[in-house]
Amino acid sequence: MTDSTPAPSAPVGGIVPDTKDWTWVLERPCPECGFVAARTEVPAVGEAVRASLPRWRAVLARPDVARRPEPGVWSALEYGAHVRDVFRVFDERLALMLAEDDPLFADWDQDATALEADYAHQDPATVAVELDVAGRAVADRFDAVEPADEGRAGRRSNGSEFIVRTLGQYFLHDVVHHLHDVRA
Repeated sequence: MTDSTPAPSAPVGGIVPDTKDWTWVLERPCPECGFVAARTEVPAVGEAVRASLPRWRAVLARPDVARRPEPGVWSALEYGAHVRDVFRVFDERLALMLAEDDPLFADWDQDATALEADYAHQDPATVAVELDVAGRAVADRFDAVEPADEGRAGRRSNGSEFIVRTLGQYFLHDVVHHLHDVRA
């Protein structure tokens, strides 16, 4: 769920880049995974992330974890590496929102990151450990948000605006949606 300007729709590294702006999930339920972002409150984000971690560990322990289910679709390993990085990126963004007034987030192109970091060939056991560590870190940061800070703002470079509450909702959809993607 990339931040950058829409990329070409031609496959890159065998994967069709995701050029959708997924911020619409803040306004209506996701028809694919069923997640209703508007129901998520900031205090629930950390707990939901922690609850997802055993499911991700189980996904990353699958014997076929590196096999792509079909051409152009990430493997469970690639999704796991992506979610690990989602945890890291959103932990950084939340920290910025809590420390600065209306920060502008650095661009993050998930497809470029997947290629540069070679998600497809990472060690699943290492990804599982790193995902767990990053998940617990972002969960702890969401747990520490004071009610008075839930309205603090931040912006993506494409103009999308968030407050801490909507950042948590958008972020959690990504985690839940990718569990749906890997059928966990």
